[in-house]
Amino acid sequence: MFTGIVEELGEIIGREDLVDAARFTVKGPIVTSDAGHGDSIAVNGVCLTVVDVLAEGAFTADVMQETLDRSSLQRLEVGSRVNLERAMAMGSRLGGHLVQGHVDGTGTVVHRSPSENWTVVRVSMPTSVARYVVEKGSITVDGVSLTVSALGKEEGGEHWFEISLIPTTLDLTTLGSAEVGAPVNLEVDVIAKYVERLQTVGA
Repeated sequence: MFTGIVEELGEIIGREDLVDAARFTVKGPIVTSDAGHGDSIAVNGVCLTVVDVLAEGAFTADVMQETLDRSSLQRLEVGSRVNLERAMAMGSRLGGHLVQGHVDGTGTVVHRSPSENWTVVRVSMPTSVARYVVEKGSITVDGVSLTVSALGKEEGGEHWFEISLIPTTLDLTTLGSAEVGAPVNLEVDVIAKYVERLQTVGA
């Protein structure tokens, strides 16, 4: 379980493509400072299991084909910057919201509106995700816990939401450099999914 508060910007320093998976080597001195084999680290919002911790402040993680297909990790290459967060510790402050690290779908950055003190980013989302997103609710974008500032739907049927990014988020996460057309991982508030399940299954 995570909080959506990114601890550092890491970098992909190695990628090995296997038959039905990929092994990434990720540089992140902060998140590896106390990491060990089997620990969980979120990479762009995807919960990955540490295979090895390397001396140079890096770790390796295996990503199965299903995860590659369902997330934007497929597009990562050597040199890509990534948002990193260690699993939350019980008893610590919950700065963002409860994040599982299980991607519900991918969206696309469709517009950026910079202003003097913040930047509004519009992201398209699939219908399967849109049903769980509410204005002023929480959503995780590439592992960053954010508040939905606006919602809408294009005439062609494409759903979108907007998030307002403060300078700290722009400087310390990949969202600051995510250009129009960039894919992003989306995770909705898990509570919404549980509520829907209770309503559909019934008593």
